Amino acid sequence: MSEWKFNRDAIRAFRFVRCGFDADTGVAQLVYAFDDGPEMIETITVPGAPFVLDVQRTQAAERALRLLHLIAGVSYYKAAVPSEIRIDSYAIDGDTAALMELIYVNGLGEFAYRNGLNLHGKINFPVTQQAGTKAPKLGLREHALVAIGGGKDSLVSIEALRALGVEQTVTWIGGSQLIRACAERTGLPTLNLGRALAPQLFDYNREGAWNGHIPVTVLNSAIMVFAAVLLGVDQVVFSNERSASYGSVIEGTGEVNHQWSKGWACERAFGEYVQREVAADLHYYSLLRPLSELAVARQFAKTDRYDAHFSSCNRNFHILGERPASRWCGVCPKCHFVFLALAPFMPKPRLMGIFGRNLLDDPAQIPGFDALLEYQNHKPFECVGEGRESRAAMSALADRPEWREDALVDRFAHEIRPQLDAGELAIEPLLVIDDDHRIPAALWERLRAQFAA
Repeated sequence: MSEWKFNRDAIRAFRFVRCGFDADTGVAQLVYAFDDGPEMIETITVPGAPFVLDVQRTQAAERALRLLHLIAGVSYYKAAVPSEIRIDSYAIDGDTAALMELIYVNGLGEFAYRNGLNLHGKINFPVTQQAGTKAPKLGLREHALVAIGGGKDSLVSIEALRALGVEQTVTWIGGSQLIRACAERTGLPTLNLGRALAPQLFDYNREGAWNGHIPVTVLNSAIMVFAAVLLGVDQVVFSNERSASYGSVIEGTGEVNHQWSKGWACERAFGEYVQREVAADLHYYSLLRPLSELAVARQFAKTDRYDAHFSSCNRNFHILGERPASRWCGVCPKCHFVFLALAPFMPKPRLMGIFGRNLLDDPAQIPGFDALLEYQNHKPFECVGEGRESRAAMSALADRPEWREDALVDRFAHEIRPQLDAGELAIEPLLVIDDDHRIPAALWERLRAQFAA
């Protein structure tokens, strides 16, 4: 075994070796390998052990664990993208294989584009069993595990559920201090799930592995579905808005969506699979799916409870400073977009207080905002809103005395807006509530009125 060396281009097969869960410790192991190389073992830790499960819940937990094993494999498969996929310790049916192929091909879309790879037709999961019977109801209690990422979106969901009296546990994966601080600020019960990648992956990256973006949202979703079965709760809630379904249009390539696994197609496919194959009464949905990014920003602006705690900045995510400026780098696409999206809905001094500066009065920021506007550039590979949302927000600011003299707003008004169709620059049509979502009907009736207000 010690003779085996990672050689990206020589690897023929990626293996899902096995997965297992110890109910006494709450630790799950997800085991993978390339060819006959060493085992790569990822661990997932769910607090609350020991777990005492009846037969039905034990079987559902096994189904949820296999789903997680298959989806989490994407982190390792991408290191070599071999042509053969093998599943050593259990069989999967056609529905499962189809879901995995959908997730791997689309979720690795940006990874493939940046590495010059074509994964279409290349990723084939082996179908070795017929479809089984549909999953039963487990009698799960009404309670939501709500994913928190430290940004504005999940906080809007948490406050919406709180206002409707839905019991919830604020849940995150990994060790971010910023997310922990935000979660604690909610005053609600919290759940911090552990995920430790197999250490070999970092070695392989140094040895020439393919590297890049993975569909992390659906991976985190699978971890939370597994946790929900163990904890006996009936809802896993994310906060992906409808803008997440739109990618960047690349000349000569077509659409590449950085946030595909936050989009509607992924949510629908994954959520339907969970109800059909894991537990019939386990609801996976995004609370913000019917809203645009601007509509979410409008909801967020209604409370200042989190102004000093939240951050959507990816670049500064590992830093938690005392001053707002240290939670926002001010130069990445996320900072640009959140600043622009919030500006129409909150007083200027409040927004400047959150960011510590005025990003729209800094000419050095022009290229970044031009990309958001899709002006002489494509939308950034980031979780940001649609170009039309950015254009509508900028247009609104251009009509407001407190903003219109700022460098970027003034430039937009004089250089860019005259080239645009004035009929497509209104914010109001972008605040309309959509009908594509998986929110349970009884909840949606009450939620809709809240979002419309």
